[in-house]
Parts: sequence; C-alpha cells; structure tokens
Amino acid sequence: MKLRRKRIKPIEIDDVTIIDDTRLRKAITAASLGNAMEWFDFGVYGFVAYALGKVFFPSASPGIQMIAALATFSVPFLIRPLGGLFFGMLGDKFGRQKILSVTIVIMSVSTFCIGLIPSYASIGIWAPILLLLAKMAQGFSVGGEYTGASIFVAEYSPDRKRGFMGSWLDFGSIIGFILGAGVVVLISAIIGDERFTEWGWRLPFFLALPLGVIGLYLRHALEETPAFRQHVEKLEEGDREGLRDGPKVSFKSIAVRHWKSLLACVGLVISTNVTYYMLLTYMPSYLSHNLHYSEDHGVLIIIAIMIGMLFVQPVMGMLSDRFGRRPFVIIGSIALFICAIPAFMLITSNVLGLIFAGLLILAVILNAFTGVMASTLPAMFPTQIRYSALASAFNISILIAGLTPTLAAWLVEASNNLMMPAYYLMVIAVIGLFTGVFMKETANKPLSGATRQLRTWKKPGKFFRNTTIISSIKSKISTKKSHVWRPNVKIWFSSIRILTNNVCFLPRQCAEGRFARQLAHRASSRRDKRSTLNQHF
Repeated sequence: MKLRRKRIKPIEIDDVTIIDDTRLRKAITAASLGNAMEWFDFGVYGFVAYALGKVFFPSASPGIQMIAALATFSVPFLIRPLGGLFFGMLGDKFGRQKILSVTIVIMSVSTFCIGLIPSYASIGIWAPILLLLAKMAQGFSVGGEYTGASIFVAEYSPDRKRGFMGSWLDFGSIIGFILGAGVVVLISAIIGDERFTEWGWRLPFFLALPLGVIGLYLRHALEETPAFRQHVEKLEEGDREGLRDGPKVSFKSIAVRHWKSLLACVGLVISTNVTYYMLLTYMPSYLSHNLHYSEDHGVLIIIAIMIGMLFVQPVMGMLSDRFGRRPFVIIGSIALFICAIPAFMLITSNVLGLIFAGLLILAVILNAFTGVMASTLPAMFPTQIRYSALASAFNISILIAGLTPTLAAWLVEASNNLMMPAYYLMVIAVIGLFTGVFMKETANKPLSGATRQLRTWKKPGKFFRNTTIISSIKSKISTKKSHVWRPNVKIWFSSIRILTNNVCFLPRQCAEGRFARQLAHRASSRRDKRSTLNQHF
C-alpha cells in the first residue's frame, strides 16, 4: 500500500513580503503611543472621578456624584460606532496612516479641552454639558483609533510574530494607565487633596497636547502598510474605478458575508474590555468609595498591578504565536468564570496583601485577553474591508463594555452587595468562552488578502523547508511573456547563479535566508524594468 504524499504548491517571488525591521519598530512605536494617550485619558478620568463629581455635580450625594461622573465617561461610547464607521470607510479608501494621524489630533485636542472647562460654580449647567461635548468628540476620534492602530501593526508584522508584535499595542494601553495614575498621585501628593479637587485635576489633561504632537510626528513619518499597498497595486492593475472611488462597503453586506467573524469580534471585544474597565477604571473608585480606602492608596495598588501586567503582556503575545490565539481566549474565559468570586472575596477582605492577590488574579486573566486581541481582530477580515468591518464591530460591542463602570457602580449602590461586579464578570466569561470555542484560529497564517510576511533579519528556514525552489523560479519567470526577450534570459542566468551561490556553498538555513532576500530584490528590479518597458511600448 502506497501512501500518497501531499503535493505542496511552490512559493513564488511575489508570494512573500519582506518586512523591514526598522519600519516595523517605528510602526509599533507610533501605534502604541496613540493607544497609550487614549488610555491615559481613560485612566486619568477613572482616577479623578471623585474630584470630577464634586466639581461638576456639587449638589448631589457622594454616591450620585460618582455615578454621574462615571456616566459622563460612558456616554461617549454611544458616539464611537459613528466614529468607527466614518474613519473605517476613510481608512479603507485613503489608507491607515492618514486616518491615524487625524484621529490622534482630534483625541489630543479634545482631551486638552477637558482641563479648560470651568466648574459648575462658575458657569452652572454649562459645565457638565461642555464636559460631555468634549468626551463625545474624544469618543468620535477613539472610534477609529484602536482598530486603526491594531490593523496598522498587524499589517506591518511578520506572520509568525504577529501575536508578539500586536501585544505591544495593549502594552501601550497599560503604559497610558500607569502614566495617568502616576500623574494623579504625584500631583495630589504635591498640592494636597483640597487643591487637587479645586484645580489640580486639570493638570493631567493638559499633558495630552504634547503627547499628541509627538504621536502625530511619529505617525506622519511612517509609510503605508504593505498589505494596503498590495491592495492598491491590485486596483491599479485591474479595477481603476475602485481605485478612484474606493471600496463600496455597507455594513449590511459585511454582516451577510462575514457574520461569523463579526460575532467573534463582538464576543472577544466584550469579554476583553469589560474585564479591562472593571479592573483598571472602576476598581480605584471601588476601593476608595465602597471599601473606604484613601484615593492615593487605591491608585497605588492599581499602579502596582499594572506594572506587573507589563511583564506578562508580551509573554502572552509570544506564547500565542506558538500555541495559537484560541487557547488563550478559552482558558482566560474559564479562569474568569471560576476565579471572579474568589478574587472579589480577597478584594473585600480589608487585608492589603489579600486585596493585592485578588487584583493580581484578575490582571493575569486580563493579560490572556489583551495579549491576543490586537493580533486576532485584524485577521478576521480581508484587506479591502478590514478597517470598516473591524471598526464597526469593535465600537458597537464597546457600547456594552463602556457601560461597565457605571453599571457596576449602580449595581453595588442598588443592591448594597459588594460582590455584584463578580457576578457581572461571570456573565461576561460565558460570552468569552463561546467566542473562543467558535472563533477561527489565525496564528501563523497570512492576513486575508495579503501575502506571507517575513522579517529581514529572520532566517526563514522553516518557511522554505517544504518548497520547491527550482519550481518557484520557473513558475515566476514563465508567468508573463515580456515584450523584450533578452531580460528573460538574464533573469534565468541570474536565478541559476543565485541558487548555486546559496545552496552549494552555504548552510541550508543561511542559504534560504540569503536566497529569499536576493529573490525579493530581483523581483523588485524586474517590476521596475517591466514598468519602464510598458511606458516605452
């Protein structure tokens, strides 16, 4: 009995995109900085919610002040789907880099304006109205920020390292939270609680402007992603009308064709961001208002937890490249369901060490979600609709997650039960479990509509191990007939020379790495020659 060997399709030159290491680092830095500024504002707002309640809602009781301040935090999430749809359509038409430059400008200016709003004692009802308008402008820009940044990093990342590279995006989120919390604690310690409530709460919001300028500079200097450039090249070769008018995408068509991906996106975003907001936004207020810890102590505990999360975050992303994304979503959801009640029992024990342990349990579970989310979501949709589909699904599902601080505070106040946030997390864990079971695995696979991507310094031995290099050269040279016969002969001889120099005289992996780079360079020169010939003939 003969066993039939699986025939492996040879890889051609244009099937591989070589990612420049320097550009990859710049892309991750620029995207993470904008994401850090977004979560810097969220962190600051959560940490100064008690002060904002006194400034903008002075006539209410302390509990109502907290709920009102957190409600102002949640209302802008109603605007985020509009911003996501608006910037998503533009991102699929004009590119990711341009849209990310616009969103960071709007976000930094609106955050800066929050610090300029007078108090309720100065202008009355206009104070909370202006606060709400600033938060709505911020929510509109954020609607296209995280999804655009995650797409930008994913389309720049090598296929085998996309989880590790994407994890740095939420690493920037945690940095933003730490920076926001640290600024609040530092200013409060220097000027005192009374002056901080009067005017000191404005200072953290003023930092958004210089951070926005730095982020704009970094993003403006970047090139467009390789996947989007390939999409534009396909339009140039074929659909010129599509290149001029952009993709004609409606949410209805996306829902009909990609409803499974949309449901997986919604479930993953809800389970991740509810846990995120519960731990990093609501917990400081929970510790100070419900457990009667001082504001500084509550913030310091959360800062210590977030510093620990920084070390776990890249590890989760790196492990997801090896074991896949789905196991982390499934295991994280099961752990959240089992550990939610024990974690809150530790948090409400009034023992500092046990409080820290309970928060640490939730933080590690949160790392399991955030370590894979930025690399999982962009891989669910093809290039031509990736920004539109992901931004729409992400920001619709974020409506539920954005209500977490307000809903958790209301549940505790209404029931007088400090365990209500744990029950809320258990419900969310069930959603995350179903999502992880039914979602598709995207690790170590090319993005839909894009070629395989490798890093320049990586020796791609595993990548070429099962390929027929001779067949790749032959199939690539014979795909199109050139108008001029001589360049084809030169390419034949140069390909044979490259193969001889690399395979005969060098070790296998080194040969494959050098061979891949030289083939990529040869393909680039061939395209330049072909475009020159087409201009003359």
